Amino acid sequence: MPSSTWKGYLTFGLISIPIRLSPAARTERVSFNQLHKVCHTRLKQPLFCPTCDRMVERSEVEKGYEYEKGQYLLFTQEELDEVEPETAHAMEILEFVKLDEVDPVYFDASYYIAPEEAGQRAYQLLTEAMEKSGYAGIAKIAMHNREYIVIIRPREHGLTLHTMFYSNEIRAEADYGHTDKGQIKEQERTLAQQLIESLAAPFEPDKYHDTYQAGLQDLIEAKSSGRKITAMPHGPAKAPVIDLMEALKRSLAKKPAAVAEKSPSVVRTAKTERKQGRKTG
Repeated sequence: MPSSTWKGYLTFGLISIPIRLSPAARTERVSFNQLHKVCHTRLKQPLFCPTCDRMVERSEVEKGYEYEKGQYLLFTQEELDEVEPETAHAMEILEFVKLDEVDPVYFDASYYIAPEEAGQRAYQLLTEAMEKSGYAGIAKIAMHNREYIVIIRPREHGLTLHTMFYSNEIRAEADYGHTDKGQIKEQERTLAQQLIESLAAPFEPDKYHDTYQAGLQDLIEAKSSGRKITAMPHGPAKAPVIDLMEALKRSLAKKPAAVAEKSPSVVRTAKTERKQGRKTG
């Protein structure tokens, strides 16, 4: 059983479900250590007190809030526990919303929701009801020293939770979405639509891989066995497109079979295209 990030109760109406959360995904990457260039010893970052001029043990650490430069308010763990909201132990579904109404820009981290044994029946009931209705639940949960707004949605016959950014945490960008739409020609729009249709495919996440991490692994293996590794080929530096119409035509020319069979006004299904691709192949 994976370690739990949070344990408590999920409630909707008068129903309480004992649950636990575990991370649904984590970043996989090659990590490097920092070494002393002179002797190649791994560098450490110990806790050091410049006033006492000595190393500090974890048992001597306390929490402080800097309200002025060099001035701190001190807090004990008991004091911090006193201000924990109720959502530190139970999260109530506040309302249900249609998932497609939630902009993915609000999504942060993902967690699996698993029921404890006593809550399995109620968990299954909620999952089935949400699957059938097409709704996702909005709730609040406190963990990691902050209170999150979260969205709970059914996925593969279970429930998944996504922490979300608050609206004041979404950054505004002055130039975003303000391009001159009047400069686009109708023929350019048609060709761009055809190019999108020619590249359309079902979403299959297993076919995407981190080539940079794979390259680092190859480099590590080559270095450990004394081999030289072939450098990754890099194309010419990119530049802004000057002739948009010509660039669209050349892009479409790379996929003549796929584009010739498509009408600009009809989007064919990926299943049909795969069948025809096998015939022409």
